[in-house]
Amino acid sequence: MPAFVAFKSIVDPSDCDFLGHMNVSRYFAACSDSVFALQSEMGLTAEDMRSGRRLSFAVVHAESDFLSELQAGDAIQMESEIIELGGKSITFRHSLLRAADRKMAFSTVFKCVLLNLETRRAEALPDEVVSKAQDWLADNMV
Repeated sequence: MPAFVAFKSIVDPSDCDFLGHMNVSRYFAACSDSVFALQSEMGLTAEDMRSGRRLSFAVVHAESDFLSELQAGDAIQMESEIIELGGKSITFRHSLLRAADRKMAFSTVFKCVLLNLETRRAEALPDEVVSKAQDWLADNMV
């Protein structure tokens, strides 16, 4: 299955720093939004976080590459996929592309644990989450 388009936006002037390009914090905000979108697709919705099982993914490690500048007005999209499924963790690869030419501007790998929001400890991935997560497992990882 192709990567999941987890985020789309237009770079707003307020997303840019005094150097004239999108600020680092905005790249990571897009990644955070992407993880929550994928999490919801796997059955861990906002309502589930608030009053259901009280589970959510939390980033424990990230490695990132900034490849090309993005400027105000650029249409962007984040494509996300899963590169590893563990017992309590999922490793996501996020690629932020400029939509007009599909040039990759940013790539990052997030290792996330499934955090119990009550105990603040990692928990085993539920079977139904693993089953849905396999839909976004990168082709070269199957």
